[in-house]
Amino acid sequence: MRFWWVNHKQTFRQEFGGKYMWCPKRNKRGNQNHFWETMREVRPGDLVLSYAGAAVQGFGFAKTHCYSCPRPDEFGKVGEAWISTGWRVDVDFQRFSSPFRTIGNMENLAGLLPRKYSPIKNDGQGNQNYLSEVSEAFVRRLAELAEPMLLAMLNNNVLLDNQDSIEVEIAPIVEWEELEQKKIEAVSEIPETQRKALVYARRGQGLFKENVSRFEHACRITHVDNPTHLIASHIKPWRESSNEERLHGGNGFLLTPSVDHLFDRGFITFADDGELVISPIADELSLSRMGVPVNEPTGVGRFNSDQKHFLEYHRQEIFLQSAS
Repeated sequence: MRFWWVNHKQTFRQEFGGKYMWCPKRNKRGNQNHFWETMREVRPGDLVLSYAGAAVQGFGFAKTHCYSCPRPDEFGKVGEAWISTGWRVDVDFQRFSSPFRTIGNMENLAGLLPRKYSPIKNDGQGNQNYLSEVSEAFVRRLAELAEPMLLAMLNNNVLLDNQDSIEVEIAPIVEWEELEQKKIEAVSEIPETQRKALVYARRGQGLFKENVSRFEHACRITHVDNPTHLIASHIKPWRESSNEERLHGGNGFLLTPSVDHLFDRGFITFADDGELVISPIADELSLSRMGVPVNEPTGVGRFNSDQKHFLEYHRQEIFLQSAS
């Protein structure tokens, strides 16, 4: 379990009330930020302190791993300097009985702040960070000063129970895909057969699977080669692809359903030389039970130039490993 501090700034009302964290992947200049990249390291059950208005407002437990998601509509004009797709983690936020102002209350906290990437300064002023990691000792001291309920949870090991949080269907991803499907169905200029092919491609079937099958013949991980048990998995996810990319055979692999899940959610990816790469936050025991080798270097074969192109996107935009 890890402990985090999120500086909501202008989007506190939307994020805290909506029970999530969201940040861009990069600014419009294409630059990444360490405090955005940390979102890729969050696991279900991690504890998050919520800071806004010069005070710690509450806390919550992460309910999901990080996932790619458009900027929330409720942000309005906030964040127009960011690209429209970012990182999101769902968090079960709850308020402190009273907000805890850090300015004037740092004599017992300053010594427990991280030396690097601290969310606040020694005088209690907030830094311009989004998501920073803090120590359990820091959270415990803050709970002693600010929130008896959180302190009781720490003392009674209630936090341990939250490490087994069940990640249910991720509604924003489903909504995103359904919106994209409605856009396809609404364009009368697209021939009906192509519209159907684009919709079937969302499930890894139809024309897209035929296109992928021209050069992919088995799951790269499990080596299952019966097409009945294989899904055509998009390298650049269907929801984030153009219509051309949604049917492009080079934007896919044939994978078993469990491996498709791991790849789509960013728990695994591939290097251009064919090396299997496993996310540092993946549950290796679960991966092993799914047939993914986790204890030795594993090559999965060569990729064509199109697959390498889309794999670069997958590593940068989907894979759950901080780039900083």
